[in-house]
Amino acid sequence: MTHAVYPSLAGKTVVITGGGSGIGEVMVEGFVRQKSKVFFLDVAETDSKALVARLDNAPQFIKCDLTNTVALRAAFADIERQAGPVSVLVNNAANDDRHKIEEVTPEYWENRMAVNLRHLFFAAQAVVPGMKKAGGGSIINLGSVSWHTAIPELPLYEAAKAGIEGLTRALARDLGEAGIRVNCVVPGAIRTPRQMKLWHTPEEEAKILAQQCLKQRVDPIHVTAMVLFLASADAAMCTAHNYWVDGGYA
Repeated sequence: MTHAVYPSLAGKTVVITGGGSGIGEVMVEGFVRQKSKVFFLDVAETDSKALVARLDNAPQFIKCDLTNTVALRAAFADIERQAGPVSVLVNNAANDDRHKIEEVTPEYWENRMAVNLRHLFFAAQAVVPGMKKAGGGSIINLGSVSWHTAIPELPLYEAAKAGIEGLTRALARDLGEAGIRVNCVVPGAIRTPRQMKLWHTPEEEAKILAQQCLKQRVDPIHVTAMVLFLASADAAMCTAHNYWVDGGYA
C-alpha cells in the first residue's frame, strides 16, 4: 500500500491513546512516518516497549491507566512540558470484551464506561487549552461499526461507542470557533491480531466478507490512512462528522 505524506504533520505533537497494539500500533507507525513527535499512552508495557524498539525510539511510550483521570491529566501535562501543545489527539483506546445482559453489575457498567467513553472527554479536555493557544488542532475519536450493526453481547460497549458519536458532534460545535476540528472514524470489522484470535474465525470471516461491498478484509492501515488525513491540514474543513472505514460493511 502506498502511503501518503502530509507535510503539515511534520514536527507536530501527536498523542494516541491505546497505541501499543492493534489499530493504535499501526497509527503510531503512521505518524512516525509523517515525522510527527509521537507519544502514545497504554497499560500494556511489553507490547508498547517492543513497538518503541522496533521504531528506533521514534515514538515515546507513557504507561497510563486511562480510567484514572488524575493519571491521565498528569500524562498530558508531562507531554506538553516535553513537546509543547498537542496538535493532534487520537482517542483510540477501547476494549470490546463480550458481556451478557443478565451478568452486568453497576460496577461493571461504570468500568466499561470508563474504559470506552469517559477518558475520551477528559483527554480532549486536557489538550484543548494548548490547542486554543496554538490557534487550532485536530481531535479524532474512534467509534465502532458494532452498534450500527447490533453485534450481539456488546450492549455496554455499543452504548459507549454510540456516545462517542454524540460527543464528537458536541465537541466540534463548542470548539469550532477556536479552530479545533473534532471528527469520528468508524472502523468496520478490522483484521487485528486480537480480533483474529478471539472472534474472527474462518466462518465469521466469511460472513464479514459476504456483508461487505468490497471483498477484502479491512486492516488497521486502512483506518490509519483516514486518521492521518483527518489529522492533516488537507482536512482543514472537515469537522463534526463520522468517516467510515468498513469496506461497505454497515
